[in-house]
Amino acid sequence: MNITDIRVRRTYQDTRLKALVSVTIDHDLAVHDIKVIEGPERLFVAMPSRKDDNGVFRDIAHPITPEARAVLENAILSAYHEYLERMQTDAQAAPQASTHDVE
Repeated sequence: MNITDIRVRRTYQDTRLKALVSVTIDHDLAVHDIKVIEGPERLFVAMPSRKDDNGVFRDIAHPITPEARAVLENAILSAYHEYLERMQTDAQAAPQASTHDVE
């Protein structure tokens, strides 16, 4: 599995859901609505899912092996942390509104 792109689509502040992410694999397959969730001990990745007729959530797409899951989760969490750092750097670098008197 070659992850060719990871995009943080949306972030959230005041909820356990921290971000929605899209992943592209081998430039051929996109998986959307992967969630970054704040668990009791750490951040984790939840694959896109839907509720079945019995009210049970089932993954729509997911890694088959534990090794593939670890690779995907590590890549997504790394991209999420890089995104947060970039947003913080951009916010600090933004020019401050100046208050000049107009004559």
